[in-house]
Amino acid sequence: MNIEQLRADTPAVEHLIHFNNAGAALMPRAVVDTVVAHLQREARLGGYEAAAQQSSALDNVYRSIGRLINAQPDEIAVIENATRAWDMAFYSLPLRAGDVILTSNTEYAGNYIPYLQLKQQRDIEIQVIPNDDQGQISLSALKALLEDERVALVSLPVIATNGGPVQPIEQIGALARAAGVLFLLDACQGVGQMPIDVQKVGCHMLAATSRKYLRGPRGMGFLYIENSLCQNLEPAFLDLHAASLQTPDSFSIRGDARRFENWECNVAAKLGLGAAADYALAQGLEPMWQRIQHLAGHLRECLALIPGVTVQDLGALKSGIVTFTHHRINSMQVQQWLATQAQRINVSTSTFSSTMLDMQQRGLPAVNRASVHAYNTEAEIEAVVSALARMPVA
Repeated sequence: MNIEQLRADTPAVEHLIHFNNAGAALMPRAVVDTVVAHLQREARLGGYEAAAQQSSALDNVYRSIGRLINAQPDEIAVIENATRAWDMAFYSLPLRAGDVILTSNTEYAGNYIPYLQLKQQRDIEIQVIPNDDQGQISLSALKALLEDERVALVSLPVIATNGGPVQPIEQIGALARAAGVLFLLDACQGVGQMPIDVQKVGCHMLAATSRKYLRGPRGMGFLYIENSLCQNLEPAFLDLHAASLQTPDSFSIRGDARRFENWECNVAAKLGLGAAADYALAQGLEPMWQRIQHLAGHLRECLALIPGVTVQDLGALKSGIVTFTHHRINSMQVQQWLATQAQRINVSTSTFSSTMLDMQQRGLPAVNRASVHAYNTEAEIEAVVSALARMPVA
């Protein structure tokens, strides 16, 4: 990859080291320019008029996302964030008493809470797929669990918010398909970081965000729904964009995935999401994934040499999210030390409550999360490691 060009496209790297790409990556100039240009267009023309002028560009957003994950444009819904996109799919499923949801030990609390809500409301059952010896879900255990005819859904993240393994999603998808079970994939930490082809994965539904590895603006996400499934799902709520009034007593729901959208949206951010997808495609998802893995592996090796620091990542295949703990300094103090004006290093803290099952099992109250992207460098890794080594220990 042309690392110099990546960094030239990312002006903020001149004054900080950004290792919080799993939270919100730095937007490339092309994305920022797209968002700002539309805001200026709205200021000149008016919001409705500006959107009408950009109707072709807005349609192209669906094509760009489709290319990104190998889906058809009419299988894509652009929604205000990934959480709401995931919710729109999940709450539209006709789950009923006795149905079983299979999930992973690394499930995100934002998804697990809706499982619990439907457990209370509809008496569904939640089962956690056991891990194998390397920390990702056990495929043999999943296969055995899928023999239960009550299983209605497999739902899990490709990569956990607190690091952990890259789940074997193509094998999971194949097992779910063979069992006739729906597969909902949370790809928030995957899209933009690694190649994800929904045809190869075999997921029926996928939710993802703009702001993380895809490097788009905040407040925007998207949902993929396989065409054949989309026709059979009625969204949990509708408006005049998702449906149309036919008579005073009847309405019809639109036939494509946009039935999961609502009429009002942040048009500038939507265009920015399309620009982010185009930018990622232009750089090449596979080269980007290889570089991210290289940088993350190098960072893990360097962190392991610092006295008191323990790398907490598991899995046969690891991602660009590198998690670690310090045996004498809590994670928030580490984050604050690195973020001081002298250091100018952004990392984050992943807490117990966000991935409770995994953190509880491993006895981790919190971890520091240093998530690298392709525009980061080996020199930045050395700067982070040096700063950690200099950190005062009380």
